[in-house]
Amino acid sequence: MKKLQMVDLKSQYDKIKDTVNASIQEVLDTNTYINGPQVHQFQKNLEEYLDVKHVIPCANGTDALQIAMMGLDLKPGDEVITADFTFAATVEVIALLQLTPVLVDVNMVNMNISIEAIKKAITPKTKAIVPVHLFGRTVNMDAIMAIAKEYNLYVIEDNAQAIGANYTFADGTKKKAGTIGHVGATSFFPSKNLGCYGDGGAIFTNDDALAHKIRGIVNHGMYERYHHDVVGVNSRLDSIQAAVLNAKLPLLDSYNVARQNAARKYSAAFEGHKNIIAPTICEQCDCHVFHQYVLRIIDADRDALMQHLQEKGIPCAIYYPIPLHSQKAYADARYKEEDFPVTNQLVKEVIALSMHTELDDEQIKFITDSVLEFLK
Repeated sequence: MKKLQMVDLKSQYDKIKDTVNASIQEVLDTNTYINGPQVHQFQKNLEEYLDVKHVIPCANGTDALQIAMMGLDLKPGDEVITADFTFAATVEVIALLQLTPVLVDVNMVNMNISIEAIKKAITPKTKAIVPVHLFGRTVNMDAIMAIAKEYNLYVIEDNAQAIGANYTFADGTKKKAGTIGHVGATSFFPSKNLGCYGDGGAIFTNDDALAHKIRGIVNHGMYERYHHDVVGVNSRLDSIQAAVLNAKLPLLDSYNVARQNAARKYSAAFEGHKNIIAPTICEQCDCHVFHQYVLRIIDADRDALMQHLQEKGIPCAIYYPIPLHSQKAYADARYKEEDFPVTNQLVKEVIALSMHTELDDEQIKFITDSVLEFLK
C-alpha cells in the first residue's frame, strides 16, 4: 500500500508533470513573472469555468477576502456576520479592516452557518454576511440572499474550500459556489481542490464597477502606472502559480469527482455505526466537493481515536479544535457560550480523514477498518 498522506500532491503531480512543467517553462521563456500571459489566460479560463463576468487573481485567499471587503467600501465599526466554526482567516480580515466581527453559530446538519443565527444577529450596524462553504459543502444561499435583500446587506462568499461545487436554487437552477453573492473569494493554497504550488487566490464578481475597483486595489490602487486612484495593496498572482493553475483547471471536475467517490466509499463503510456521523452525500453530489472529509464521533473518545490512527500511520486532523469566539485574538464580551451550542459540540467531535484525488480502495479500506477497529 502506498504511504498514506493527508494530501498526496506528489502523486497528483506525477500524473500531470509534463503539462505542468511545460506551462511553467513558458513563463521562464518569456520572463514575465508578474501579470504575464499565463495570469491573463488563467483569469479568462476561470471566468469561463465559473460562468462569472469577472475573476481578479490575487496573492492568496486571505487577501482575496480582505480585498473583496475593501472594494465594498465597508467602514470601521460596520458589523460583518460570519460563522464561528471556520478557519481564522475569515474573521481575521474583518478585524484587520477595523470592521466589527459578529460570530454566529453553525447548524448541526452540515456545519455551515446557521440561518436562524444570522437573523438574530442583524442590527442597524450590520452591513455584510460572509457565508463559508465549509469543507466543500455549499451554504443555503437561497436563504442567505433573501436575508441580504431584506436587510440591504452585502454577501461575500468565502469559497476557499468549495471551488467547483454547484449550488442548486429552489427553482432548480444552478450556479457555482462563490458566484452567487455580491462578491466571492477563494484560495489556491496547494492542498485546495484547485491548488497551485505556492500561495494564490482570486476574487469573483458579476458587478462591473466592483470588479474595476478591485483590479485597482490588488495593484497598489493603480489603473495607470504611478497613478494611485484608490488605496490599494500589493496582491498579485504570480505567473508561475498561474501556469500551474492553467494546467490543473481542466482537471478540476475530475478531481472533485475523485474526492466525491472516495467520500462515498468512506461513508458506506461507516453507515449505521452508532458512534459515527458521516457526511451526507446527495445522489448527484455536486453540492459538496469534499475539500475535507469530516466525521463526528459521538459517545466515544475522539482524541483517543486520533491517537490510534496516528499510531497506525494514518494521518488525520481536527478542523477546528477551538471556536473563533474562544480565540484570544477574537474574544469579546458580547459572546455568550450559550449562543454557540453547536460549535462548542462540534469542536469535541470532529475528525478529518485523508482526502485527496489519489486515494485508492486499499488505502480507504485500511483507514476505515482502523476507525472501526477502535470503535468496535
